[in-house]
Amino acid sequence: RRFVGKEPKTLNGQQDLQVTYVAVADVRPFASNARTHPKRQVEQIAASISAFGFTNPILVDAERNIIAGHGRLLGAKKLGLDKVPTITLHGLSEAQQRALRIADNKIALNAGWDTELLRIELQALVISDVDIGALGFASGEIDVILSDSVDPDDEVIPELPKTAFTVPGDIWIL
Repeated sequence: RRFVGKEPKTLNGQQDLQVTYVAVADVRPFASNARTHPKRQVEQIAASISAFGFTNPILVDAERNIIAGHGRLLGAKKLGLDKVPTITLHGLSEAQQRALRIADNKIALNAGWDTELLRIELQALVISDVDIGALGFASGEIDVILSDSVDPDDEVIPELPKTAFTVPGDIWIL
């Protein structure tokens, strides 16, 4: 390749990543994968692949053992796909592969949502022709996000008053 200007920066001499389509049967799940994929989530992954295509390749080692993407493989199998896109990661030790399996999932879980911006985005999608069922949210979650009501989990519990309005021995009839 020829570059104009500065040579592109890479981390630890990492090679350019190449997407390769591999037969589903040739991709092997890691037997000790700690991440679980309930049936409902696999259905959501399959719906996302159907709606948007396979946009996130499965990360594998040189022997095609999955490093990251177990759920995507399950979604592809649910759809009956023959091939899946993969990226082979070279040069990682077994310990680094194990660490990446965990980090790939945990770091994604550490993200949050700007609920106001999410509401705006969902409102725009509701009036479009996009299937919002492919977004991974349950319909009830979308209803709550789109409503203007305050999430009860976000309400602040008021401090106790300095002087009580009831005293021991009072009888309350409810």
